[in-house]
Amino acid sequence: MSGPAPAVAAARTAVRTELADLPAGALVLVACSGGPDSLALAAAVAFVAPRAGLRAGAVVVDHGLQPGSAVAADDAGIACRHLGLDPVRVVRVAVGGDGGPEAAARGARYAALDAVGAELDAAAVLLGHTLDDQAETVLLGLARGSGARSLAGMPARRGRLRRPLLGLRRADTLAVCAALGLEPWHDPTNGRSPGAAGVASGRSADPASDPAPLRSAVRHHVLPVLEDVLGPGVAAALARTADQLREDADTLDALAADLLAAVRTTPTSAPGASTPPGGLDVSALAGAPDALRRRALRAAALDAGCPPGALNRTHVLALDALVTAWHGQGPVDLPGRVRAVRVCDRLAFQSPRD
Repeated sequence: MSGPAPAVAAARTAVRTELADLPAGALVLVACSGGPDSLALAAAVAFVAPRAGLRAGAVVVDHGLQPGSAVAADDAGIACRHLGLDPVRVVRVAVGGDGGPEAAARGARYAALDAVGAELDAAAVLLGHTLDDQAETVLLGLARGSGARSLAGMPARRGRLRRPLLGLRRADTLAVCAALGLEPWHDPTNGRSPGAAGVASGRSADPASDPAPLRSAVRHHVLPVLEDVLGPGVAAALARTADQLREDADTLDALAADLLAAVRTTPTSAPGASTPPGGLDVSALAGAPDALRRRALRAAALDAGCPPGALNRTHVLALDALVTAWHGQGPVDLPGRVRAVRVCDRLAFQSPRD
């Protein structure tokens, strides 16, 4: 008796490896949109989890941004139940406008996944991002002039979230669906259905990855050109770059957190004072290397209430100037109605929540 198709075996191995540290009886949830990546992941989890002594369910998030999205979400839920996943939750979310449609949809999706994961006490929530998604994320970060943290792409794990398929190509998930007779939904905002050519090249559409038109353009135009010109290993090379930058960023973030803890001052201001209590010791900050000082300042701004997606390098450099190039300039206004002000040898943050 022959074994499973190579792509099916690869997906199951990736899932088995990712779940190996979970205790028997733990619940694992798959974030499934019904697209090829997440549907292939759901099938792999449905096979692996019971054999590993784990329970497996699914969460389907309906963003409500397209006509027929509710039907597509319900169909994805039915597909998950047919695979044997239980429980299966279909969650409708309201997507706001903060940070643009891409960021708002992503925020609503992750909030829903976190809420269901917490409610069901899930040990892990699995996402269907692939190596291709990772490569696209790095390219988008490069185009936006992002720093190492953004170029580090998506981590394999963050809290409850896990991404078992980051080592697989999108062509693999399409092959899994084909081998198992699964019919994935192809998001129309991704520009086109992949068809046979998409399977051969490793390019397809999966709404679980990101529905943004810009990502779709990278997927269907930019990466194919790069692979045509530079060779078929571009996506894998970009993913390796993300891995290396993530290691560096994790180390620098840890050192910056230590620096921030060391320079925080004790609150001394009396009630009604014109400046907020506490703050950062400017003299101690000024002596730190640029990379650590600026990471610490960014972290302090985020702690004060700045939205992460709105805080950019221009803001951080303005904060840095209050430390290293101060000549009496006034406060720096930051996103989220946060303000940074230097008073003598102290840098303090004022926010609406103060």
